[in-house]
Amino acid sequence: MRNGPVHVIDDDESVRDSLAFLLEGMNLTVLTYPSATMFLEQRPWGLGGCIVSDVRMPDITGIDLLRILKERGVTLPVIIITGNADVPLAVEAMKVGAQDFLEKPFHDEVLLAAIQTALGESAGVQRLSTDVIDINERLQTLTGREHEVLGCLVDGLPNKGIAIKLGISPRTVEVHRAHLMTKMKAASLSHLIRMVLLTETSLMHTPPPPKC
Repeated sequence: MRNGPVHVIDDDESVRDSLAFLLEGMNLTVLTYPSATMFLEQRPWGLGGCIVSDVRMPDITGIDLLRILKERGVTLPVIIITGNADVPLAVEAMKVGAQDFLEKPFHDEVLLAAIQTALGESAGVQRLSTDVIDINERLQTLTGREHEVLGCLVDGLPNKGIAIKLGISPRTVEVHRAHLMTKMKAASLSHLIRMVLLTETSLMHTPPPPKC
């Protein structure tokens, strides 16, 4: 069951070490992080795999991490580890997007089974996930007006129609269009629209550009 690394996020060093020892003994690649902040800073989701995270951490909690990953369009499966008193938080985590949660203490076999399931799902969606993450990151570089022009292009409006809709000149539309094409790394209008539709039809939760 080797489909990418297991990203272990826990502020307790002993927990990180014990999980790494267990999982590496099963021939899995393990990457550990002392905080969700460090995980987000390193941006390792392009490596694939799955995430095993504690629910209670001092900087960014497991719940907050799930929300941030959802906003960024990251679809790596997340397994939340929780204590007895944290079961309500674990249920909330499932609603936010966690694939599973494990209540401490849990048997090694239970964790390994959950990871095996997560890695199987990750292998199937990782390429799509990586593509959409890249597109979403490009979308975030657009200005508000460029977003509006993009939304109108996706709606099929020509430059003159966009100019009338937005109350700007056709020349200004052309300038915004050229800028957003460059920022989105789009080779053509059809390529640009395909990228936007990919974000809309995927399982990602990053909002698409506003409709014109």
